[in-house]
Amino acid sequence: MPFVYILKSIKDGRYYYGSTKDLIRRLKAHNAGKVKSTKSRRPLVLHYFEEYEVMNGARKREISFKKIGGYNWLKKEGII
Repeated sequence: MPFVYILKSIKDGRYYYGSTKDLIRRLKAHNAGKVKSTKSRRPLVLHYFEEYEVMNGARKREISFKKIGGYNWLKKEGII
């Protein structure tokens, strides 16, 4: 099943937003330093995720999190 997820860096407290079909494999890749954008921010923990029926839905949600409206929703809901 596809997921949209938010990781939190233990090192700097910042968040990373992403989507994937295999959440466990992707989290391991982030923490192994195989993802360029999070390599210097390790270790990372899974902070939040949502499951979707299709990858397109997860990808759209990821994009919404990266926009001001999605960011504000995450703040309002106390997720970040």
